[in-house]
Amino acid sequence: MYDAQREACLAAAQAGGKVLLGYFRKLDPATITEKTKNDVVSEADRAAEAAIRAELDFHFPQYGFLGEEGGSHGSADIRWIVDPLDGTLNFVQGFPHWCVSVALWDAEGPVVGCVLDPLRDDCFLAVRGLGATWNGKPMRVSQQAGLDGAFIATGFAFQLGERWPLFNAALGRVFPRAKGIRRAGSAALDLAHVACGIFDGYFELGLKPWDLAAGVLLVQEAGGVITDWEGGQGWFESGNLVVGNPGVQRELRACLHQT
Repeated sequence: MYDAQREACLAAAQAGGKVLLGYFRKLDPATITEKTKNDVVSEADRAAEAAIRAELDFHFPQYGFLGEEGGSHGSADIRWIVDPLDGTLNFVQGFPHWCVSVALWDAEGPVVGCVLDPLRDDCFLAVRGLGATWNGKPMRVSQQAGLDGAFIATGFAFQLGERWPLFNAALGRVFPRAKGIRRAGSAALDLAHVACGIFDGYFELGLKPWDLAAGVLLVQEAGGVITDWEGGQGWFESGNLVVGNPGVQRELRACLHQT
């Protein structure tokens, strides 16, 4: 089931990754612009999205498409949700931590998802109900018992704006309990790294659909849990995520909910 969609998803992510490798640390500064303050986009983002969309349209022209750069096209009932370059600021600065995220969603949620890290040749792939893989091998979330001593990922962008005090208060609650907190600048990779057990948990506010569309399926199919900060299932609409293996996610969510 979904074999063709899975292969199209993977092929599209690979097409985008190939484009990005050609641009990395070779970008013309004149092609980098700000969408809003401190939110940049480059020629690489647009070229990668075009390559991804061409691949997906070739295989499934009947499906809709939502891309970070090109917006929404076609059906919203079943559509690809794409971030051609998650970690754009890292990319334009030459910091080697960024990825491609491609997912297919229907009315029930994510169907297939791929997060591809071209620099490390790491491919994270999942299909609804069929599990998740890391470079072709099954992957599972970590077995860390709880938040105390956990290795946690987070993210915060300039666009947090007036929500920064809320996030900062939450960070202050998590910090004394986790053995380490990392903010690497790519939500999709953070989610993939929770799914494969590198991180035990992850939290962030205000993500966009393309940031999380593939990563959440990876986590779910690898045995992880996802809620919003209140413990509900409104995370796709709000972009407020608390993610982790069951024990860590439960304690992390309780910690964040106190804010």
